[in-house]
Amino acid sequence: MIQRIQSLYLLAVVLLNGALVFVFPLWKYKSAQTFYAFQGFKNDSVLLVSLSVAFIAIAVLAAISLVMYKKRKSQFMLNRLGIVINLYLLGVLLYYLLNLSGEALVSEKGIGALIPIVTSVLLVFANKAIRKDEALVKSVDRLR
Repeated sequence: MIQRIQSLYLLAVVLLNGALVFVFPLWKYKSAQTFYAFQGFKNDSVLLVSLSVAFIAIAVLAAISLVMYKKRKSQFMLNRLGIVINLYLLGVLLYYLLNLSGEALVSEKGIGALIPIVTSVLLVFANKAIRKDEALVKSVDRLR
């Protein structure tokens, strides 16, 4: 399972969305208070709650896809769903970060806003490797 390259990509996605959202801030307030993705649950804004749910959903989908290494088609579809959720997450982050004023409330954008871009790329690479494995299995089946 882990010897396959797509498993490593999926493990990286799980680590990025599952653990690093607690480490990398999405933005920093002027009062030196940082905002992490898990803090969206404490807020009343629907966008911030959906932001937190999307991070968790991507980590769970990648973990499920990681364990379903024998069902490549299901794994491929779960990764595609993860990419779509990542695009939604990226859109919400861009909307929220661009609508915040630079000096009045938020003084610094965090590196955590780049996590959806990195995880989207990793999921695309995982899907490419899954497609390659599927083609290899089909070619071996033709020889039988």
